[in-house]
Amino acid sequence: MADPTPQIPYWHVYTNEAGSSTQQLRYLTKFEQQRMGGDAGAQWNNLLQQGATQIIFSELPADFDGDWHENPHPQWIIPLSGGWWVETMDGKRTEMRVGELSFGADQGTTGEKGHRSGVLDGKPCRMMIVQFTDDQRLLGGRLAPDEL
Repeated sequence: MADPTPQIPYWHVYTNEAGSSTQQLRYLTKFEQQRMGGDAGAQWNNLLQQGATQIIFSELPADFDGDWHENPHPQWIIPLSGGWWVETMDGKRTEMRVGELSFGADQGTTGEKGHRSGVLDGKPCRMMIVQFTDDQRLLGGRLAPDEL
């Protein structure tokens, strides 16, 4: 029996029609079994996005204060150690720890307010950020990554 197609959850932070940031839990689902080369076995891959990217490794200090700001580009945020939280303009707060995903695309909010963020447990949070610098479809969350 073949393994079921994976589903990976992520939080989508975006700008709604009223110009306010909000977030919703979504799922990456478009996986296909592929081989990466040589004699490697098949694995489930989701070839999600292509184009210009910038990859940032970051560490938020234990006293980090991410007061109101928009994501500079549509971007994946993946905690590698520690944890962080994000609160959108509608008051929804989500906490994420190692391996949980967020896609920030709250550009164009009213007053460029965006969201607030901070670390969990008073400890630094290391993260990997993958920014998409030229895909206009993702700005403001017009499309969620799983809709591409």
